[in-house]
Amino acid sequence: MNQERIRQQIVFICEIDKVKQIMRRTLLMDSSRRENDAEHSWHLAMMALLLAEYSDEPVDVARVIKMVLIHDLVEIDAGATFLYASDRNAADTRAAEEAAAERIFGLLPFDQGTELKELWQEFEAKQTTDARFAGALDRLQPLLHNYRWEGRPPRPRDQSLLECDPSPCPQFP
Repeated sequence: MNQERIRQQIVFICEIDKVKQIMRRTLLMDSSRRENDAEHSWHLAMMALLLAEYSDEPVDVARVIKMVLIHDLVEIDAGATFLYASDRNAADTRAAEEAAAERIFGLLPFDQGTELKELWQEFEAKQTTDARFAGALDRLQPLLHNYRWEGRPPRPRDQSLLECDPSPCPQFP
């Protein structure tokens, strides 16, 4: 066993645990709390597994799953930026995310770090079929939550939410 390799992998695994602390604006479907980045990424991986058959072009599901599992890891350092924030500076965000990718994927052994960084870059560029499909899932997932709440933003103190039907999603027409 290569001691240094496994040490680097364990360090990376411990570092990415921080993604569980990054809270998103999207509430869980039951509206009990906001979801974190780890939950979001897991949900996207499940969506990739289940919805790949609807892609206009064939996708490599394993690659898509890898992309969606790592796409938000840079937020550990760069922070979460709301896509539609009025104060969002795309160039600053991109620079912070690039630096974060260097550091975080650099914790891994060279071959794994290179693979994951290249997958992250592919996801960000949205130039391949796999990356476009992964990006579409990333955009669809919050919409499903919004659809669940019929377009109104659930408020944690809104007692009427506690009376809502707890079924996962309304029936599609």
